[in-house]
Amino acid sequence: MRILPLDDPGTPDLTSPGRYLRWLGMNQLSTLLGGLIFGIAWMLSQALTPAAIGQAVNAIRRHDTEALWMWAAAVLGLGIIMAISGVIRHRFAVTNWMVASFRTIQLLGEHLAMTASPVTAEIPTGDVVNTMASDATRIGGAYDVVARFVGAIISYVVVAVIMLRTSVTLGLVVLLGVPLLVTGIAPLIKPLQNRQMAVRERAGKLTAVGADTVAGLRILRGIGGEQVFFERYQQRSQAVRKAGVAAATPQATLDTAQVALPAIFILIITWVGARLTIRGEINAGQLVAFYGYAVFLVAPLRTATEFVEKVTRALVGARKVLRVLTINPQVRDVNLVEVPNGDQELTDVVTGLTIGQGTFFALCGTDPTATATVAERLGAFALPHGTYGGVALTDLALEEVRRRIVVSETEPRLFTGPLRLELNATETATEVDLAEALAVASAHDVIEALPSGLDEVVEERGRAFSGGQRQRLALARALLAAEEVLILIEPTSAVDAHTELAIAKRLRDARRGHTTVVVTSSPLLLDVCDTVAFFDGEQLIATGTHRELLEREDYKATVLRGEE
Repeated sequence: MRILPLDDPGTPDLTSPGRYLRWLGMNQLSTLLGGLIFGIAWMLSQALTPAAIGQAVNAIRRHDTEALWMWAAAVLGLGIIMAISGVIRHRFAVTNWMVASFRTIQLLGEHLAMTASPVTAEIPTGDVVNTMASDATRIGGAYDVVARFVGAIISYVVVAVIMLRTSVTLGLVVLLGVPLLVTGIAPLIKPLQNRQMAVRERAGKLTAVGADTVAGLRILRGIGGEQVFFERYQQRSQAVRKAGVAAATPQATLDTAQVALPAIFILIITWVGARLTIRGEINAGQLVAFYGYAVFLVAPLRTATEFVEKVTRALVGARKVLRVLTINPQVRDVNLVEVPNGDQELTDVVTGLTIGQGTFFALCGTDPTATATVAERLGAFALPHGTYGGVALTDLALEEVRRRIVVSETEPRLFTGPLRLELNATETATEVDLAEALAVASAHDVIEALPSGLDEVVEERGRAFSGGQRQRLALARALLAAEEVLILIEPTSAVDAHTELAIAKRLRDARRGHTTVVVTSSPLLLDVCDTVAFFDGEQLIATGTHRELLEREDYKATVLRGEE
């Protein structure tokens, strides 16, 4: 049994879609070979059955009972082989499909985790979702059909040889007719591939519009923009429909070919075989066998067209996958140096801001977005990255950076699963640690209101919690994850003043001796900080305590907002 996800999905060949598909195949070579072996056995047992039936018919004509029983046993044996090999082949086919699909999904997931912003900045989010949900499974489909395709080719050659030895005329019909029929399908492949790609592009854009609309539905209702976005979604939906109709023409032609071409092929072989029988060139048993071959050869022909179709889809999907995987992450895990011992100062190279080890520091500014960007540079989430202990964060392993510096965003995300595991993601915190973190975040009332307490299952995106509850739970999670440096972006913006004051005092005490950076304009939080850095945009214009900076009119206007 193959356990998914894989321990290591490997390093893919991103040179071209074809090379990527080849790389996937080489990484599951053993199951592909297993599928080939049983796929060939499955197809050959079907291919040889008409020959055995033809020999049985001849035995009946000769009144040879012994030969009849022998060939009847041969038909039974071929049927047993066909059944057993068919079951095992199918198991290998499903395994090959799933492993290829999930290896691709795992590669995409890990790459997105490392890259994130650069990917969504270049590719619409909906398109990325479609790539993981649809294109990965289309890639797996190519490995599902490959065993049957190889078995079809080999069985086709075996049948052609048998037929040539029996009748050169019929053998040539098979040898020349089947390739010509398959070649006739080739002109449909390129238009089909191009139009499928167009459908994928438009479907990705449609998904992006839908996701944006749902995410901002409350805002749209507030400004009366629902109808505008509904019409925009409707237009994109119609574009997808038109692209789908355009792609349906070559698709329908290909599907028709899978039915019509085998029917024509059977008609030709039956007609030629009947004439040869009338002239006495072949006997009744051989005619029956030839008809059986004609019926059987429908399967290899359909398998060949299915193979072409699925490989075409896989190439389209691989092209979309490569588009995501070839986007370079902002942070490279180079691990060139180690953080030196001693005072671990945190520095922003753009503004020159330096934060001493163990201080409770605040960033406040006239533009909250610009101030948050400074914090993201300090946490290696935005370029250019800062330095830690005099070492550039880009020169450290990403794992090392994330272990030492924890950044909690302004819009905390909660994930589906038990709340206990959500808060204690590394499963290293004790019950005492959990209780202390919840107390600092003033989140005990949230836990007490849940029927199962910490064992309550969080719904998608934590939608069962209010904004303030999510913010306090995210703060508790950040406290449990942080060791050396904790960067909090607007950690109390959604809570009331009484709760905010309690959090401010407890947070300072809980983080005593550890570096803490808070991005906020709340006087309650600013008042407990050792130092406040005041920014105009991203320009550092003053540092000092909160009470010292209140002497500045611009700072006072920013933090008090006329509530003096």
